[in-house]
Amino acid sequence: MIVRAGILYDGTLEPPKRNVDIEIGDGKIVQIVASQGEYDLAAACVTPGLVNAHVHLEASGEPDMMQAISTSTQNQRLLRAVENARKSVRAGVTTVRDVGSSNAIAQDVRDAIVQGRIPGPRMRAAGAVLTMTGGHGWPLGRAIDSPWEARKGVREQLWAGADCIKVIATGGVLTKGAVPGNAQLTPEELTAAIDEAHRHGLRVAAHAIGTQGIKNALRAGVDSIEHGHMLDDEAIALFKERRTVLVPTLTAPTCILERIEDGNQPAYVIEKAKTVNQAMLENVRRAYEHGVSIAGGSDAGTPFNYHENYAYEVELMTTLLGMTPQQALHAATEVSAELIGLHRGVLAIGEPADLLLLARDAGSDVRALRDPTAVVKGGELVA
Repeated sequence: MIVRAGILYDGTLEPPKRNVDIEIGDGKIVQIVASQGEYDLAAACVTPGLVNAHVHLEASGEPDMMQAISTSTQNQRLLRAVENARKSVRAGVTTVRDVGSSNAIAQDVRDAIVQGRIPGPRMRAAGAVLTMTGGHGWPLGRAIDSPWEARKGVREQLWAGADCIKVIATGGVLTKGAVPGNAQLTPEELTAAIDEAHRHGLRVAAHAIGTQGIKNALRAGVDSIEHGHMLDDEAIALFKERRTVLVPTLTAPTCILERIEDGNQPAYVIEKAKTVNQAMLENVRRAYEHGVSIAGGSDAGTPFNYHENYAYEVELMTTLLGMTPQQALHAATEVSAELIGLHRGVLAIGEPADLLLLARDAGSDVRALRDPTAVVKGGELVA
């Protein structure tokens, strides 16, 4: 396959290339050369496939996510996950990291995609989140209440096919009674879980909204902080010192607050989202401006936050954080891909041929990502 690009953003921060042909063979990029001769597909703008570093495939944006999960059957949740995997890849999201699922659903979906049995993105899957008894995310969780239970929880997820780990360092918005600002897992439990995961080559993401929980996870050696909305200056210094990535999930509270008038969300979710959103607006932009590495991840599956709408997260990086469109695209491709660890997330020789074809220049208007004219994954046209 040869794809002709009027303008090509390769996922890095290098200036875009113009009027080039991308030659694809065996699912990878063979060469990128000046346009010449015949071609198979063409677009005004071509970017790498988008990389969403924070999703929950078995949730579909229901107004009350935790109720939807806890009152549905395993088969129903599996079917949702299959449907959301298909929606993701058709919208141009060619790689995801599922950071919390029940009954090894994410692992099974990942394996079925690899085997070619169902369509979907490339995947990492964390399996059950590791949370304290009754802690945030318990419907998707495995309760741990000591450092040794933390190690066992990691080993259980590894045994169940997980290829990354998620720990719950603080309360959260969607779980009733869980206060976002409060630390949950102890520093000792976090350290044990992260050490155990790293011994087995697994990267660890920490759900952490509250200030103390963020710093507990950073000091314990976590690879990424998910949300991070109540971070402070000491946390910023720890991020930079330890080169930890922040996945701010800007879409999650934004979508909750945009749909208040629907009247279907629990009141406690709305009130907590208001508090978290205010902290996010004040703190995450400051972290970015001080050099904290930001990766794209939307928390897709949370209320009104649909898997096929990941482009909205990229837009919010420009409006809320002050990134240029190319910087936001870089965060949602190369930076996210580096965090996930499946590939580099760039269009370069030898890399997977995951491409997004667009009708207009995403560097001028990032909203172009909303409506791809075609999606290529591994050299095959998927949408």
